[in-house]
Amino acid sequence: MVRQEQRNGATLEGRPELNNILDFIHPGETLVVTRIDRLARSVQDLQTIVARLKEKGAYLAATEQPVDTSTAAVKAFFDMLGVFAEFETNLRRERQAEGIAAAKSKGVYKGRPPKIDMPEIKRRLTEGQTPTQIARDMSISRGTVYKTKLSIKSAE
Repeated sequence: MVRQEQRNGATLEGRPELNNILDFIHPGETLVVTRIDRLARSVQDLQTIVARLKEKGAYLAATEQPVDTSTAAVKAFFDMLGVFAEFETNLRRERQAEGIAAAKSKGVYKGRPPKIDMPEIKRRLTEGQTPTQIARDMSISRGTVYKTKLSIKSAE
């Protein structure tokens, strides 16, 4: 049976198809994936998946990599692939953070524009509108209005 999921392998959380497979796989069956980094991006997650498969008496194989957890030598290679996938993910995060920092220093990166009009909240508060009324009119939470109200008081 072929199962497909529209999630990346960065975490095991929020992956119902993978969890269904791991819950219902039978002894002697093999979970086949195209590549290991599609399944998990950290060694810990990869080892968790393999451990769950092993508990069930099942195996893991990859079509584009020489991975089959039924042999010890390939299991060692498999663990190395997991280390490299995790390393690649960490490098990507570091490069992204460096790029954002460089863009911020040049004044190019300003982040996402705010969704909430704080000056409008302040204006309405000074006009005497209640937080509940402001929240309802602006489709925001009352907590946001109260935070803005606190920031006005602390600025005074």
